[in-house]
Amino acid sequence: MATVPGPLIWEIVKKNNSFLVKEFGNGTASVRFSKESNNLYNVHSFKHSGLANTKTVSIQTGGKDLSVVLATSKTKKQNKPASSLHKSVMKKEFRRMSKAVVNQVADNHYRPDLKGAALARLSAVHKSLKVAKSGVKKRNRQGVKTRGRK
Repeated sequence: MATVPGPLIWEIVKKNNSFLVKEFGNGTASVRFSKESNNLYNVHSFKHSGLANTKTVSIQTGGKDLSVVLATSKTKKQNKPASSLHKSVMKKEFRRMSKAVVNQVADNHYRPDLKGAALARLSAVHKSLKVAKSGVKKRNRQGVKTRGRK
């Protein structure tokens, strides 16, 4: 089975697809976002497209166990969607996760142009996983000033 080149897919998909979200910006300018998977910035462009590129990167939450999933696409399995992603679950602290993302994306020569976007997405996902501490609020330690009688 012959694979279709990425630029041809982008030319077909760029005007209209089911993932395209058109928002109105300043004046008559419209901003285009994309809801497709494997799009790190959710921007409608060829560089970040998960449909048109053969090598894609995705960073998502892992579920209930407060983990992060790094998914990269396998270039040889484009016609088999069920097995087209290589997923790795990370449950480490942020510095180790960021090092793993840099190693997988940039240092491995996979998609070095997406290194900054992948780290930004990892930071946003990691920040969303932090649970706010709930408990008794601390009282103000400063003394309450009362008006004394003269």
